[in-house]
Amino acid sequence: MTTDMNVWSLILEATLVVQLVMAVLLAASVVSWMIIFVKRGMLKRIEKRSKEFEERFWSGADLGQLYDRIAGEHKVREGMESIFEAGFREFSRLREERSVSPGAMGDGAHRAMRVALTREVDRMEHHLSFLATVGSTSPYIGLFGTVWGIMHAFFALAGVQQATIAMVAPGIAEALIATAMGLVAAIPAVIAYNRYSNQVYRLEVRMDNFKEEFAGILHRQARRLKEG
Repeated sequence: MTTDMNVWSLILEATLVVQLVMAVLLAASVVSWMIIFVKRGMLKRIEKRSKEFEERFWSGADLGQLYDRIAGEHKVREGMESIFEAGFREFSRLREERSVSPGAMGDGAHRAMRVALTREVDRMEHHLSFLATVGSTSPYIGLFGTVWGIMHAFFALAGVQQATIAMVAPGIAEALIATAMGLVAAIPAVIAYNRYSNQVYRLEVRMDNFKEEFAGILHRQARRLKEG
């Protein structure tokens, strides 16, 4: 309990610059944890829904019925559902135009899916750059607070003839708290960024593979429609 009070009193008695550094690091840490929890839920949900959609898609379900079912659901499409919906919607639109060739139908659907994939990846990567920034800069921000605090502690000795460790200990201690806060903000951000970046990459690969496989299916369907 005494240690907590001492640390708290050191923070309150720190110089304004060091207090500002601590406030910045605290805010960065709070925002980072908010992003970490939001991204964790989001990526877990997309992975689960993509897996469920893949099972339905490759079970041999009619594509038109699957599209109607997805389009009729009152929820935001995510992951492979979004890519499938964009591709099949564009394919259906071009199918109604009799002058469109099979190749143009397939290419149009492929472009629509590529745009949908880009949007999904961009949405999954949103705010990850903030975690990377916090992870890379927080230790240096904390170090700046440490250097400033130590400088202030030694400047206080300028007019003193006999210096003791007790005179500089509080200033050095408050300065080291800034370094500790920098590490506390940086470490979770770096771990989360690496983990989520890898998860986004794996989801992107899965969705890109699905896009190419589905584009092949639509190309074959377009040729059959024109031949029929």
